[in-house]
Amino acid sequence: MEFDVVIVGAGPAGLAAAIRLKQRNEDLSVVVLEKGSEVGAHILSGAVMDPSGLNELIPDWRDDPDCPLQTEVTADHFLVLGHSGSVRLPNFMMPPLMNNHGNYIVSLGDVCRWLGARAEALGVEIYPGFAAANLVYGDNGEVRGVVTGDMGVTREGEEGANFMPGMELLGKYTLIGEGVRGNLAKQLIDKFDLSRDREPQKFGIGLKEVWEVKPENFQSGLVQHSFGWPLDMKTGGGSFLYHFDDNKVAVGFVVHLNYENPYIAPFQEFQRFKTHPAIAPVFEGAKRLSYGARAITEGGYQSVPKLTFPGGTLIGCSAGFVNVPRIKGIHNAMHSGLLSANAVADALAEGRTHDELQIVEESWRDGHIGKDLKRVRNVKPLWSRFGTVLGVALGGFDMWLNQIFGASLFGTMSHGKTDANATKKAKNFKPIDYPKPDGTLTFDRLSSVFLSNTNHEEDQPIHLQVKDMSLQERSELHEYAGPSTRYCPAGVYEWVDGEGNAIPAEKMLEVEDATYVINAQNCVHCKTCDIKDPNQNINWVPPQGGEGPVYQST
Repeated sequence: MEFDVVIVGAGPAGLAAAIRLKQRNEDLSVVVLEKGSEVGAHILSGAVMDPSGLNELIPDWRDDPDCPLQTEVTADHFLVLGHSGSVRLPNFMMPPLMNNHGNYIVSLGDVCRWLGARAEALGVEIYPGFAAANLVYGDNGEVRGVVTGDMGVTREGEEGANFMPGMELLGKYTLIGEGVRGNLAKQLIDKFDLSRDREPQKFGIGLKEVWEVKPENFQSGLVQHSFGWPLDMKTGGGSFLYHFDDNKVAVGFVVHLNYENPYIAPFQEFQRFKTHPAIAPVFEGAKRLSYGARAITEGGYQSVPKLTFPGGTLIGCSAGFVNVPRIKGIHNAMHSGLLSANAVADALAEGRTHDELQIVEESWRDGHIGKDLKRVRNVKPLWSRFGTVLGVALGGFDMWLNQIFGASLFGTMSHGKTDANATKKAKNFKPIDYPKPDGTLTFDRLSSVFLSNTNHEEDQPIHLQVKDMSLQERSELHEYAGPSTRYCPAGVYEWVDGEGNAIPAEKMLEVEDATYVINAQNCVHCKTCDIKDPNQNINWVPPQGGEGPVYQST
């Protein structure tokens, strides 16, 4: 199938690009591929939304009664948590860019569903349930489109009874907006050396639940961020509570994936966080509605790869435009989609195809995205280098310098190691004894995955590919004590003994008879394993289209 433009990913970047292309020229043929079963199915975010990108895309969005931006932020709270107490930081101490007034608490899934409907009304074709598995190249190495994955392939790699071959979707330009650590973006970054002269990309894992709370514990429009306990002072991360809609509270926890201790379990840290005296009362008598997890790009300004390649661009989280201290990336994702769409529309109007859209790479740092990210470029490296107390204080100081003087005493700092290389061997640490879930406020991973509506056909090739199983046992298990059994937020990975029993963390360094079990059907597509495995021995690829989580209003 041939189109003017092929877009991979129906997130805010991809949908913004599709809408802008049709706004520029209604006769353009534009297709959006989405690996989720529907638009929004795989969308998970905080989410407090800065509407600047939407203002540029749809200036009159406030006049649309169906627009899901309904809860405007009314209050900002910043807490530092200790083991049993908390301190609220005065708002006047916070740099102005940390002010959330004028922003909206949203369900990003609902925002994408609304944008998808707007796109289809303009004539954009959206194909949910189709995962883009590979790229199509021309004779000169330019990208000419994508190929969707085969359907109905058995676990043994053979064509099953319902086999359906993948389909080529060819375009004059191809925009890749498949999200964090996407399969195609990884291929493109490698093939075209797009990360040359850039800092390593950094990541966090974000875990989120949505609860329906009692009316007396609800404060519409309240945004609350915190850092500190239960994480130690060397491990970066933080939390959020967002009050929105009718008595709903989104609670989330982010752990920076450059942590050293392989015994850390981000899911368990999230559950512990909810028991803090400053947090637990919100959820008294409440009902948990949903759960999800995803990786977050955190490298920022100095880690953004080159955005352009012959035949297309990277957009949204495929490039990494999250503003870490603000925990916001939706606005920048939309701005990136608009930037690429305008460049594509101009090129097509001039009769060009499959060339490199240099204007995108040349202009983004001077535009909305670059100005937003440059001011906070040192927050993550300062936190990583100096720890939570001093690092956060220096990060705040640096943001004030950038706000007042437009410059930093630190210049532009390096991130150093990748998140995989940051992991240290288990002999340097002791296992962490996490409390058992109570089933009321804290939960286990499997009951949480159930709430994500995750489903995968079991008779298909495992989409979590271990490149060298002997290396996995020799190193991941016997040197690092099996961190995949802890960093995965969905219980995908297990090391089991000869009787099929899960091996406890304290026994992993000495066990002799062990088998690696991959419960791929549990995968919520967060990509953490692809990022954090200390040997980079796990490769995440898309399963059959339409599979994975089905997030509702998250």
